[in-house]
Amino acid sequence: MACSSFVKLNAAASSWIGGHQSVNSRSGSAPRFSNRRVSVVRAGSYTDELVKTAKSIASPGHGILAIDESNATCGKRLASIGLDNTETNRQAYRQLLLTTPGLGDYISGAILFEETLYQSTTDGKKFVDCLRDENIVPGIKVDKGLVPLPGSNNESWCQGLDGLASRSAEYYKQGARFAKWRTVVSIPCGPSALAVKEAAWGLARYAAISQDNGLVPIVEPEILLDGDHPIERTLEVAEKVWAEVFYYLAENNVVFEGILLKPSMVTPGAEHKQKASPETIANHTLTMLRRRVPPAVPGIMFLSGGQSEVEATLNLNAMNQSPNPWHVSFSYARALQNSVLKAWQGRPENVEAAQKALLVRAKANSLAQLGKYSAEGENEEAKKGMFVKGYTY
Repeated sequence: MACSSFVKLNAAASSWIGGHQSVNSRSGSAPRFSNRRVSVVRAGSYTDELVKTAKSIASPGHGILAIDESNATCGKRLASIGLDNTETNRQAYRQLLLTTPGLGDYISGAILFEETLYQSTTDGKKFVDCLRDENIVPGIKVDKGLVPLPGSNNESWCQGLDGLASRSAEYYKQGARFAKWRTVVSIPCGPSALAVKEAAWGLARYAAISQDNGLVPIVEPEILLDGDHPIERTLEVAEKVWAEVFYYLAENNVVFEGILLKPSMVTPGAEHKQKASPETIANHTLTMLRRRVPPAVPGIMFLSGGQSEVEATLNLNAMNQSPNPWHVSFSYARALQNSVLKAWQGRPENVEAAQKALLVRAKANSLAQLGKYSAEGENEEAKKGMFVKGYTY
């Protein structure tokens, strides 16, 4: 499979570079038509804006703050500090994050849940405007979550394509300029060819629709940490998945210069008996990226996936010890927020301390993006892993 996927990627890349793309027949969820050639369709009137937005997010020393947890998942975060899952509490927590003074020194984009995109501070200032004041680009989670994939090995597929165009247009009007769609691949479950194809095709359709409506798509096929497999197996699966993803991105005429990627780092399974060093993880991850990701893509914004705050930062730092063809950075949720929640505890008098905790983590990852981070002085809490088996977002 890995070999055939690599051939498909090369074919797609060749057709992209040539300005035209052949469309071949194939069964399954990604229909193709034989003996036809179609002109590559650019992203319409938004092309220049998409490229500019992607470049602004992928700027030196900056990354993405992901606070797009569903209401249910945000409720779990709040429950960890004894708060009820109410809109008022969710709004208070996200206000704390989005009004942190100086956040824009390290963060260039923030992914929001739909509820947050339309919310304001208690003083009536739109959250979108709070971000703009810090030169942070507002983004929006657009997928509708994971559901079981019939015919697979107990795997999932991501729903949300129905109505996506109209929703994306509304999000753009509200101020969003990039989007996120998360699907997952499970190594213990195979992954099956069906699940990989479904993940890749769904991401490509989402990306094309997003660009057509002015939103830079973050492409995120998360390869879950679950399992006891070695790092070599993760590399094999990651190469297979990204080959499929870029094949279908090209088939859907997605402008590579106007996308961002949110991959998993190539690590051993969370239950593997031997942990890998940051240098080993960096080597395997960069090997995968060089084999699969065209240099036209402006930014690689890694997810943390349950690593500890310090692990995620050390691994990112190791990947930036030499120049890369793309901006290699972060799009972290738990690895930026865990310390913040513990400092806040839901108390108004702790807001300033919690915001300082956010800046500490944001600055650490900013330095890692520049390859200048040191873990010296990090507290023990930041070194605790956050992996949850079967985690849902």
